[in-house]
Amino acid sequence: MGEKIRRTVFYKNYFLDYYSEQTIDVQNKIDWTLALLETIEIVPIAYFKKIKGIKRLYEIRIIHGGNIFRIFSFFDREQVVVLGNGFTKKTQKTPLAQIELAQKIMNEYFNEKE
Repeated sequence: MGEKIRRTVFYKNYFLDYYSEQTIDVQNKIDWTLALLETIEIVPIAYFKKIKGIKRLYEIRIIHGGNIFRIFSFFDREQVVVLGNGFTKKTQKTPLAQIELAQKIMNEYFNEKE
């Protein structure tokens, strides 16, 4: 992949705790997807999607071995993507508890930044 046009950063250990629980193969797929996010101007919706109805919140989308993984994220400045909580998706609909946690993390991040 090419030159970085945006940066991903971790906020506290929310993402890293989830990442460390994954197999090496899943970690490699997450790394590949994050590299895509950092280097492609327009990231395909298959990998990065805005969460409808929630200002600033996005999900990074990963499929590996028949499993679906999601990492909530949000922008801090135009070219910085902050990674929040991750989860393994087991149903068609994203669990409300995961969305609420993502919103809490995002609010905490911006409140600490002020």
